Amino acid sequence: MENIEKAFEQGKGIFRLAPNWVPRSFCVPGRRIKLHPDDYYVLGGERGGIDERWLSSTTPAKNGPLTGEFEGLSFVVYEHEGEIKQLLLSDCVSHLKERLIGNRIWSDYQSWPMYSKFFDNMGPLPHHIHHNDEKAALIEQAGKPEAYYFPPQLNNHGGDFPYTFMGIAPGTSKAQIKECLENFSKGDNKITNYSQAYRLEPGTGWDVPPGLLHAPGSMCTYEPQKASDVFAMYQSLVNEAIIPEELLWKGVPDDKHGDYNALMDIIDWDLNVDPNMMQNRFMFPKPVKSQAEMEHAGYSEKWICYKSTAFSAKELTVFPGQTVTISDSAAYGLIMMQGHGKLNDWTLETPALIRYGQLTYDEYFVSEMAAMKGVIITNDSKTDPIVMLKHFGPDNPDLIVEP
Repeated sequence: MENIEKAFEQGKGIFRLAPNWVPRSFCVPGRRIKLHPDDYYVLGGERGGIDERWLSSTTPAKNGPLTGEFEGLSFVVYEHEGEIKQLLLSDCVSHLKERLIGNRIWSDYQSWPMYSKFFDNMGPLPHHIHHNDEKAALIEQAGKPEAYYFPPQLNNHGGDFPYTFMGIAPGTSKAQIKECLENFSKGDNKITNYSQAYRLEPGTGWDVPPGLLHAPGSMCTYEPQKASDVFAMYQSLVNEAIIPEELLWKGVPDDKHGDYNALMDIIDWDLNVDPNMMQNRFMFPKPVKSQAEMEHAGYSEKWICYKSTAFSAKELTVFPGQTVTISDSAAYGLIMMQGHGKLNDWTLETPALIRYGQLTYDEYFVSEMAAMKGVIITNDSKTDPIVMLKHFGPDNPDLIVEP
């Protein structure tokens, strides 16, 4: 506990975080998350490629029996008497409580109830679903709303299929979807025949509530979400790769394996057949205040994820050569996308290439105290903007959630 106090005091309410890499056995890495080319399969072929970096995470990854002890968990980095030490962010939250994440979140959750990630796949993911709290509780997990944003800095190419299927096409019957699930083990169950795909555009995003079937496209994606790793795959063949049937049933209790009605019950039908899917789920960035006012002060800040009460996210740009003070009403994690400079006394860097296990200065966690006081960001470049993404917990006081 003494080390946690020292780290918190040293950072004046801001923690530096270590990169947190997560493999997925059913994915092929898109190689856009700055990991060194030699390290995408550093955990071995059986674990699959590293195609995710989890951010500000106190949520362990659910990656089967070979999952590493701390897989998915973020570590705080600090130096003491010339020695570099690392502490679990989850331990820091448990010890510091409201001093770190604020009384509002601590009293309601006794934890940091969200995390964000980059997921980076060369091809599309299967049509899959995340449970609401009621369905997730049946397998002793929490429900999972999430959202997408496609950072321009990480999408110099769109991968093999930069289109995301969302929901179920209006007019589709429940019997047709159930038949697809019953055909899961027979090859291609063709469930996306009954969906609609949307072209992905860098600098925009999507809201994905629980119960909504979705097959993410191949853009590198920034994904804030509730602190859960619950999911079930409803598509059996994607990009010519077979999806193991165990992933179809992983979202229901053992005694419900083989019960296709249980799988159908996880689907929020009205949400999936919404004829106004684009209008209701697509997110175009929105300035947090007057654009002219912000530009005069030397920066621009936009809401990029704003339709969920479970989390929110902003993109902050500080113009070249500028020093600005940015205040927020809630704790947040941040990840650098571009540029270099200072965050209070901390160094800000945007690495071009990261070795597995290497420490960086591109990710931080800002306590509510420090956020409300205001962080001072200095852009040391004469030409390059600082761009960072900021992920917040539930019910951000600064955000008016859209219906």
